[in-house]
Amino acid sequence: MDSSRACSVVGLGYVGLPLALELSKVGNKVTAIDISLDKIKNLQSGKTNVEGIDEDDLRVAISSGNFSATNTFSKIQESQVVFVCVPTPLGLNRTPDLTLLINACELVSNNLSRDTLVIIESTVGPGTTRNVVLPILEKGSGLNRGDFKVAFSPERIDPANKKWRINNTPKLVAGYTPEAADFAMRIYSSFISEIHICNSLEVAETAKLLENSFRFINISFINELLIFCEKLGIDVNDVINAAATKPYGFMPFYPSIGVGGHCIPVDPIYLANAAKAVGAPSRFIELADQINQEMPGYFVGRAEEKLGGLKNKRVLVVGVSYKPNVADVRESPVEALITGLKRKGAQVSWHDDLVKEWNGEKSVTISSDFDLAIIATPHDYIDLTKLGNVPILNTRGSI
Repeated sequence: MDSSRACSVVGLGYVGLPLALELSKVGNKVTAIDISLDKIKNLQSGKTNVEGIDEDDLRVAISSGNFSATNTFSKIQESQVVFVCVPTPLGLNRTPDLTLLINACELVSNNLSRDTLVIIESTVGPGTTRNVVLPILEKGSGLNRGDFKVAFSPERIDPANKKWRINNTPKLVAGYTPEAADFAMRIYSSFISEIHICNSLEVAETAKLLENSFRFINISFINELLIFCEKLGIDVNDVINAAATKPYGFMPFYPSIGVGGHCIPVDPIYLANAAKAVGAPSRFIELADQINQEMPGYFVGRAEEKLGGLKNKRVLVVGVSYKPNVADVRESPVEALITGLKRKGAQVSWHDDLVKEWNGEKSVTISSDFDLAIIATPHDYIDLTKLGNVPILNTRGSI
């Protein structure tokens, strides 16, 4: 990097906060911005609930003077680079919801200065940066698109992954102009070891959707294979591990109650929505989505078979977050599992000491006081011996 720069990072969740800290570590003056006053107050005192963030690192960044947190956007006026890292979830009708991105870009545009580079890290459908973000920035700033720079660089964050972090995960970059792409590449190169420049904004946008659609389709396929293997009376994990001995042409995926989180169940729907808009098929995604949504109901049926009915049966669901060893419950398929069990008359409790409180309920202690335990999300800390002789239904395969 030529020298330190004034940077703003908008959106301080699982993507924005780690990015802001990495930028500050290499000498940039970073203003971390979020509309949540509670989040800002916690950050200002050196605290955060974003998993994977070492609060000691946060306090060091604050004391260095390279990191500050605020809920106001005026500091963007002094920034040479602005990163937008807000969520782009699905709406109630399971279609892309760009509300938070649009709102963030409008606030950025009102404070945008000439020659500033705006980088979108939020996941979007192809054409969004060019056709939605760029016009918003022009209109709000009063500048022409040649007066500032725009790039897209999709986030690649995997919470709780200790091997692949920001600095060693290859980064995709695309610019509205070659100059924007080059500027973004130089910024990321200061703390990320491998950068790839894409030929267009749309290539980078679609690549992000492909990455998670690939995972979505394969996980859904394995979940369907799980049902087949259970009908045969064999362990699907034994089958997967046997197949994984092949050194080429195969990648192992493992069964679950369904996919969750901020990426895998969401990004494919963005791709399918874009395909529909141009009249292209997306049948694999549609089928994978159907299988994914049916998995909680499948395990409700398995529980019913195992107990000979669920009415008034005491059922413990173990783990409610969307993946092991994180507390994130966004899009967690466990919610549908619990709802289905309750509809069958079961008395459902859940245990997850990482989540602690969820949907107005609290985590209970693992004990032998249940008729059935369903292993939904197996965190490393969980001690199943505490169940005693309680029958177990493992959504990850045979136990």
